Amino acid sequence: MSLTPTKPVAALICAGLLSLGVAATAPAMAKGKPVTPTPSQWSDVREQDSREFTPLVSPLAPLAAFPDTQRFTGVNQGAAYQVEVPQNWNGMLVMYAHGYRGTGSALTVGPPAALRPWLLENGYAWAASSYSKNYYDVRVGVEDTNALALAFSSITGQAEPAKIYITGHSMGGHVAAAAVEAETLATANNPVRYAGSVPMCGVTGDTYEFEYLANFTFAAQHLAGLGPTSYPATDFQAKLPQIQTKLWTAYPFVPNEQGLKLENIVRDLSGGERPIFAEGFRSFLQFTVMSTGGGDGRINGILAKPLTGNQGVRYNVDGQDGQSKEEREFNKSILRVIGHPPANGMRDDGLRWIPVVNGDFDVPVVSIHTLGDLYVPFKHMQIHRERAEASGSDDLLVQRAIRAPSHCDFSAEEQVQAFVDMINWEQNGIKPAGDEVLDAKVVADPDYGCTFTTPERPSLPSCSAGI
Repeated sequence: MSLTPTKPVAALICAGLLSLGVAATAPAMAKGKPVTPTPSQWSDVREQDSREFTPLVSPLAPLAAFPDTQRFTGVNQGAAYQVEVPQNWNGMLVMYAHGYRGTGSALTVGPPAALRPWLLENGYAWAASSYSKNYYDVRVGVEDTNALALAFSSITGQAEPAKIYITGHSMGGHVAAAAVEAETLATANNPVRYAGSVPMCGVTGDTYEFEYLANFTFAAQHLAGLGPTSYPATDFQAKLPQIQTKLWTAYPFVPNEQGLKLENIVRDLSGGERPIFAEGFRSFLQFTVMSTGGGDGRINGILAKPLTGNQGVRYNVDGQDGQSKEEREFNKSILRVIGHPPANGMRDDGLRWIPVVNGDFDVPVVSIHTLGDLYVPFKHMQIHRERAEASGSDDLLVQRAIRAPSHCDFSAEEQVQAFVDMINWEQNGIKPAGDEVLDAKVVADPDYGCTFTTPERPSLPSCSAGI
């Protein structure tokens, strides 16, 4: 059941993530009464364009089992790189996209640790870029990963790869998913036609990530009775110790009655009832999520203007389908902000500032995601599936749920198996099995995620015998 949204005063701004900067207050509304705004005068120039970074060239030591590989390090178009080619190279290349590396000026690069032994043993070359910028710059992640793929032959002296695949974690999973999208192929400055993709713990719902984190922190502040009364919620970090005390008996492991209401809200926002969510909610990822509160919606300067809002969002306070009096009051009284999707519109100079994952692709994609991830939630898998179905690409998408409580909390076996299965599908036409992600009853089953979780985590609820 959807909440009838409170009507905001003006349709200017939004909510977002990964930015703790103070900004002008956007028009918003709570309890039907407008918050008096300070007019927002946003520039069309984004902060990211003026930042400077330094690529760090780091040595690439051989694995003990593969001492004779060719290894290359250096800088390509402002990004540090590592490349490795085995003696038995099969003519194919795997690009690895790393996750979010923070906001520092140093650009670092490293290998795909879990996949590297399998790749070398089976004759695959691999390459990884630091990207030429830090922050949540997926546009640069796609372009620099593609640029390195295109430079492979000039760097190594080898022939052009017969096929190129891509994989990545977290923000790198966003890169890996966006890289095979039709919009990316049409608008990238360095287009590469990948043969297949394996996004892991990826932000495959693209900008939903920032809506989710804004809604999470808005709800926490409101449940604590501490606002927010304006947007951005510039007082969030100062009030965070009070918020934690109001919602937890022992943060982050023991939520109190108000904290359990936040758990209900976050469960709904993050993908619905499912195993291992409770363990994820009671994890140290709470610190990571709460650190994003109070952002101005420009994603730390990745966008020039704020992006998302919470207009029409239903905060499911009691975890039920219907709405109680308390839930109606909560939804009526929480600050409402209108989003501004054009902040991430298409551009005439290449990719969007935050590349989208429309689900419009024509190569095999196998993705894996943990069920308890509180930071990049399982909901991203559901959005990816919905968009693929809408685009007619759903037959090319296989998704797997992993029973683990943290972000990118995979075993090496789970990662390798997903990649091997994508390769076998692309090269031999054998489509691998996956999990249903949209059927709420299936996802809520206590044994959901057991099929592809290897090994079972001893600290978590066990799977039934035979699963």
